[in-house]
Amino acid sequence: MTFIATTEEELSIKDVGGKGFNLIKLTKAGFPVPEAFFITAKAYDAFAEENELKGKILEIIEKVDFEDPNSMQKASDEIKKMIFEAKMPDKIKAEIKDAYKRLYGAPPLNLDFVKPMDAPFVAVRSSGITEDIKGASSAGQYETFLNIKGEENLLKAVQKCWASLYTARVIYYRHKNNQPQDTSICVVIQRMVNSEKSGVAFTVDPRNPKEGSNHIIIEGCWGLGETLVQGNVEPDRYLVDKTTGDILEKVIGKKSLEMVRDPMYGITIQRNVLKENVEAQVLSDMEIVTLAAYCKKIEQYYNYPEDIEWAIERGKIYIIQTRAVTTLEEKEKTKEVEGTPILEGWGASPGAAVGVVKIIRDATEVWKITKGDILVTKMTNPDFVVGMEKSSAIVTDEGGVTCHAAIVSRELSVPCIVGTKTATQILKEGMKITVDATHGKVYAGEIAIEMEEKKGVEIKTKVQVKVNIAFPETADKAKHADGVGLLRLEHMLTKTGMHPIEYVRQERGEELTKIILDGVGKVAQAFYPKPVWVRSLDARTDEFKNMKGGENEPVEINPMLGWHGVRRSLDQPEILKCELNALKRLHENGLTNVVWELPFIINVSELKRAKEIAEEMGAPSNFGIMVEVPACALTIEDFCKEGIAFASFGSNDLTQTTLGIDRDNENLIKIFDEMHPAMQFLFKHVIEVCKKYNVESSICGELPSNRRDAVEFLVKAGIDSLSVNLDAIDKVREQVSELES
Repeated sequence: MTFIATTEEELSIKDVGGKGFNLIKLTKAGFPVPEAFFITAKAYDAFAEENELKGKILEIIEKVDFEDPNSMQKASDEIKKMIFEAKMPDKIKAEIKDAYKRLYGAPPLNLDFVKPMDAPFVAVRSSGITEDIKGASSAGQYETFLNIKGEENLLKAVQKCWASLYTARVIYYRHKNNQPQDTSICVVIQRMVNSEKSGVAFTVDPRNPKEGSNHIIIEGCWGLGETLVQGNVEPDRYLVDKTTGDILEKVIGKKSLEMVRDPMYGITIQRNVLKENVEAQVLSDMEIVTLAAYCKKIEQYYNYPEDIEWAIERGKIYIIQTRAVTTLEEKEKTKEVEGTPILEGWGASPGAAVGVVKIIRDATEVWKITKGDILVTKMTNPDFVVGMEKSSAIVTDEGGVTCHAAIVSRELSVPCIVGTKTATQILKEGMKITVDATHGKVYAGEIAIEMEEKKGVEIKTKVQVKVNIAFPETADKAKHADGVGLLRLEHMLTKTGMHPIEYVRQERGEELTKIILDGVGKVAQAFYPKPVWVRSLDARTDEFKNMKGGENEPVEINPMLGWHGVRRSLDQPEILKCELNALKRLHENGLTNVVWELPFIINVSELKRAKEIAEEMGAPSNFGIMVEVPACALTIEDFCKEGIAFASFGSNDLTQTTLGIDRDNENLIKIFDEMHPAMQFLFKHVIEVCKKYNVESSICGELPSNRRDAVEFLVKAGIDSLSVNLDAIDKVREQVSELES
């Protein structure tokens, strides 16, 4: 099909938008995602072109005064009217109808003797091509329509999603984030989960990303999650230890409302929750732990903290969508003051501010906010963003730490308190107040609040604390690390939708080299002159099957122990040569801080052959190695004698191969111990031998990010550096500093 895509295809964000792209990845990775299809950006572009819309839209936006909400609203109304009234091309209609039928297994044609199947309910979700990017989440900016049933209703909802590309709030948001107004949009059509319970989870505490890096926060409500995201209820809040799965805290909210499907009319309605459920725990303890385990797995898959929407229908957990947590910077925090607060709630975005109260009843009053005012409202929605940006602080009656006000205020770095229950009643228009959002308290008048001294980023340690990176876009946020101890190539090489070896088959090696050069170059420039260690491609044969060319991959009984890492690179040296060609050019361009490392190596002869290939090409041959199997660890002296730049433990694989445990088998998680005595023996042996030969020893697995006992053991054993996840840099640096003092 021209305008429709499925979860089986390999597509980019430009094809299906941020939401669609992540859903495809999650589905292929085996997560429980509701069935879906995608109306691609090509469909909107064709619709806009046939109706000659884009030029007219830009002409209207050029006249907008972005400081005047009325000007933006007028432009938005005019553009949306054009989109609503434009005719959807017949070919696009036909493809959407056909995909909808296929979603519920109906025959694509109307057949005699076959009774038409009942059309299913679907969720129709906008998916912007600049949505959910790191640093600008577009939280709640585009429209979603729930419980849509029937072809004509579906087509109308799709056109409404297209129109939401030009609401006043989205026009303003793109302007403030320097995103182009001439853009496109995709639409996700997803089987509607008729959830009894739903909510949001963060794999890091977004209010305190350093100290909360080992926490999973789950918020839940009854019915559909919209009541939670919109801040209409006080949700349950569960805090889970990311390492052990222990439930550390449960705060049961007062959930008086729920959104559900009306059983008679099939539409979404809001109703009162049964009295016995208002203050009842939404998730059972087993559901909390199981959901947290899914969230941890998703974070490990993306190698980045995630913001995850979930739902439960008939006891089954579904992942509705995921996006990167867009705000990981540590905010300034306040010292708690002596005094009596007039109001308390949840501190959703830390910081402090003094200002004049402006009570906003709805989006039409946002114009009242001037620079430095304190926005007080029942709950914000995306139409409030213009006022939120001008505010010195935000205080709401409703909501939890995952509601709209919380997410956007963190992104804007505006102090915010949510869930006060009575802010719009206690606080009066024009009164001066002090907001201490670090501790969730509001004081009458102006009170001096001292800021806590910043710690962490200035600490210098003998053992270096480096960072693991999968996405070049995150490099700027990690520059305070002592270097990059693991830069993965897989995400760079697979974003295009084609298997890396397919470039070689099609004699397009230069394109592959350019992709590597661009991605690694961004990171190397951001960190120069600090070291950047790049792991050579280490893709198992089962990982990229659905990519173009992936159908040619061999079928292996145990891909985890199969044809990947350096063993495949030497059997098929064309990809390695593309990598080394990029390395050579990086060094020629002055980025001599880049060093390549060889994964899953077991024999010094493999190192020698890789060096020969590099030398034949005139590329740097001073490789590092990944210590991921006992064979490598126990013969580390041979590698040191041959000459290596460093030896870095891949603790996940090393544990798996040492203990004989499949790390992806949920039945074996309880005995998967990265600090098993055998692991400690291998750690100490490699570190001691490397010391003898003046070779840097390091570790880049999940272990030091999650376990303080591992950090303590490795530092005392004499390791030279630890490479950790982005959100754990400061935490681990403080731990190392304490151990060294």
